[in-house]
Amino acid sequence: MTQPRSGSATGLPNPFLVELTPPDITPYAAGTGAIPYIWTFDSGQPGPHVAITAIVHGNEPCGSLALDWMMRRETRPNRGKLSLAFMNVAAHEAFDPDVPDASRWIDEDFNRLWSPATLDDPDRKLTEELRRAREVRPWLDTVDLLLDIHSMQNKANALTIAGLRPKGRDLARSVGYPDLVINDHGHAEGMRMRDYGGFSDPASPRNAMLVEAGQHWEAPAEGVAIETAIRFLRATGSVVADFAEDWLADRPAPEPMQFFQVSRAVTIETDDFRFAEDWSGLERLPEGTLIGHDGPTEIRAPHPETVLIMPSRRLWRGKTAVRLAEPVEC
Repeated sequence: MTQPRSGSATGLPNPFLVELTPPDITPYAAGTGAIPYIWTFDSGQPGPHVAITAIVHGNEPCGSLALDWMMRRETRPNRGKLSLAFMNVAAHEAFDPDVPDASRWIDEDFNRLWSPATLDDPDRKLTEELRRAREVRPWLDTVDLLLDIHSMQNKANALTIAGLRPKGRDLARSVGYPDLVINDHGHAEGMRMRDYGGFSDPASPRNAMLVEAGQHWEAPAEGVAIETAIRFLRATGSVVADFAEDWLADRPAPEPMQFFQVSRAVTIETDDFRFAEDWSGLERLPEGTLIGHDGPTEIRAPHPETVLIMPSRRLWRGKTAVRLAEPVEC
């Protein structure tokens, strides 16, 4: 399959209703420092620099809605620093509800640029995403604890991507929401922001989690994004213990947590990848079940209980088609 021109539209009809309206974020353009759209508040008290980021992908409005909610509530830290950061602003501004999957990025995936080799490469073509990544990098280098808010292509339960190290799982456990937690090794295509620098260094106290709040445009994703942000700020001690208790009072209690370890991210190697069924994610398959074909190669479930994580609709060479995981006890 040929990769669509920019914007990452899947080339497939959109089967989902667009129930979320992205907020107008232009009032946040000035920021509080030299970097547009990044707001940092200093309590004046000792503590970590805690940050929440959104719209790494421009077709994922739930995160920008959560940050807009935080900004309108005038959320401030009671210790350390708190940053609220809108990332791929150009892609967010390009969002069109008539073609909602066409603004995931402008030139390339912002969330595959975060290896130092990529960021520092003087010969790499300067795309809009690389320009913005280099712009925000000095700020990101100061963040101790990060929540990066995303959403998914398919309707599935919300989950946390806890990254490469056990410490990511520990952070997710302390937040306690969403209840599904995935440890994985990222994508062959490039490093995610949540794995950048000390976030993936086992010797560093810096830590990060990435939440997938539900299907991109379904209304519940906004609530999941806001609740995760509230519980993250509480867990990190950035806000008082009863912060936003009024808002949480109308939410159901969190479910018991479940943990999964990804053994393989299936990277597409041919121009003829196809799934055996219309998987939506979190299916639990017995060992040997046919998952799909990559050209002549069969992809089968490798574990006694194999869990499919976020099967993609962007099925072109070099992309991750699906991640294969198994339940783990933690």
